[in-house]
Amino acid sequence: MRYLEDFAVGDKLPTHSATITESSLIAFAAEYDPQPMHLDPNPAVPGPLGGLSASGWQTACVVMRLMVDADPCKGAPMLGMGVDELRWPTPVRPGDTISAELEVVSVTPSRSKPDFGVVRMKVTAKNQNGQVVMTMYPNLWIPRRPA
Repeated sequence: MRYLEDFAVGDKLPTHSATITESSLIAFAAEYDPQPMHLDPNPAVPGPLGGLSASGWQTACVVMRLMVDADPCKGAPMLGMGVDELRWPTPVRPGDTISAELEVVSVTPSRSKPDFGVVRMKVTAKNQNGQVVMTMYPNLWIPRRPA
C-alpha cells in the first residue's frame, strides 16, 4: 500500500495502453453519448470533429481504467475527490491507441482529517502519434502512514 508520505511532487508513472475500436466507440456512444459524430461515420464527416470520434467521456473512462491498472496507490483504492480542468484537445478516432502519464503535482496533508491527505495529479493521455487527447487534474484522498 502506498501512503501519502510515499508520494512526492514530480513523481511520474506511465500507464499501459488501450486501443479504441470503432465498434466499442459506437457502442459506448449509443449507450451514453448518442450524438452523430460518435455514432455513424457518414454524418460524422461534415460534423464539428471532421469524422467519427470517441465521446470524451469514453476517453475519460478508458484513461480511468489505465490509471487503475497502473495502480499508483499500490493496492489501496484510488478515492477520487473530484477532477479539475478536464480537457479533450484532440479527438480520439477508431483505431487510436491511448496511453497516459500520471504526474504528482502536489501532496497536502489534511488539516481536518489528520489520518489522510490529498494527492493532486496531472494526467496526460496521448494517442499513438503523441498527440494529447485528454488532460485532467484528479484529486485523490490518500491515507497517511500509521504512527
